[in-house]
Amino acid sequence: MTKTNMANKNKEILKIAIIIGSTRPGRFGDKPAKWIYEEAKRTDGVEAELLDLRDYPMPFYAEDHSFSMNPAVSDQTAEKWQAKIGAADAFVIVTPEYNHGPSAVLKNALDYAYREWNDKPVAFVAYGSVGGARAVEQLRLVAIELQMAPIRNAVHIPAPWFLVDGKGDLKPNALDPFKDAAKNMLEQLVRWGRVMKR
Repeated sequence: MTKTNMANKNKEILKIAIIIGSTRPGRFGDKPAKWIYEEAKRTDGVEAELLDLRDYPMPFYAEDHSFSMNPAVSDQTAEKWQAKIGAADAFVIVTPEYNHGPSAVLKNALDYAYREWNDKPVAFVAYGSVGGARAVEQLRLVAIELQMAPIRNAVHIPAPWFLVDGKGDLKPNALDPFKDAAKNMLEQLVRWGRVMKR
């Protein structure tokens, strides 16, 4: 590889969208989402964006066709969502665990796009019982069907209710124990993201 090519490779910006997968009042999800967003912004060659599903109030999926066959969508909010997903190169999904699975609103958001997800890597920051591991296990299966590349490394935050104070605010340095996991996850996501983008 020439010096010019190496320089161009180093300048290549990877756009990572971080998705908050809960819309509940008093949710915990925005706290680790903002945290991993700041960690991603400090990663060389990364442009991070936070996507809050509260800003995309899509109806439950009820199109008369599959997006794998026909990309047309009837809902304007869903159309904006598809555009946002299409503009990203890689994803970090911040997911709760509800009854051993992800939230309905997150699954709905995944279903409202198809080609926009294809050939892009995805990582997970999960919280809840057993660190949200069972939600992530299900989401990895969904990601494969969407022709994504779910990476191995993830951040699992157990018992998040102990990380907030009486007002629901994150306690100081509460997420510090997960910094190494976040670093390893982002490094792996960026590696896959660069390969798949090329």
